[in-house]
Amino acid sequence: MTSKQLVLIATLGSLGLLLGAFGFQHLGGLLPCKMCLWQRWPHAAAVVIGAILLLGGPRALIWLGAVAAATTGGIGVYHAGVEWGFWPGPSSCTGSGAGLGSMTGADLLSTEGANSLIMCDEVVWQFLGLSMAGWNAALSLALAAIWVMAARRA
Repeated sequence: MTSKQLVLIATLGSLGLLLGAFGFQHLGGLLPCKMCLWQRWPHAAAVVIGAILLLGGPRALIWLGAVAAATTGGIGVYHAGVEWGFWPGPSSCTGSGAGLGSMTGADLLSTEGANSLIMCDEVVWQFLGLSMAGWNAALSLALAAIWVMAARRA
């Protein structure tokens, strides 16, 4: 397989994961937490990098594609670890209750914006024992390996 074919596969992989995330959100009604959104940005970067490369951009960008895929994979590992209780997550989106002391009674009883805070430490969907964060980690790290193979063949 050529470097360009591998770049195409990796680019389409990140695009597929992004579209899947948007599908779960907009079609499935599963709102993303803060860390879910963090995982989307490196995928978007990988898609842009891949498009530039496929249009004849400099081959050195292949390594940036690998970094982007590895970054979202790392965030996915961190997020899955938070979901499994291996380590604490950001206090702004985990069930630790941090920050409630600064809220007024009206804030706590308000129904406005109740859906805007999605907890990062709760698994809302899983398949074969892995949450969305876990699947993102596994698939993104596989994509990073594809990017590295593409870089070595360039």
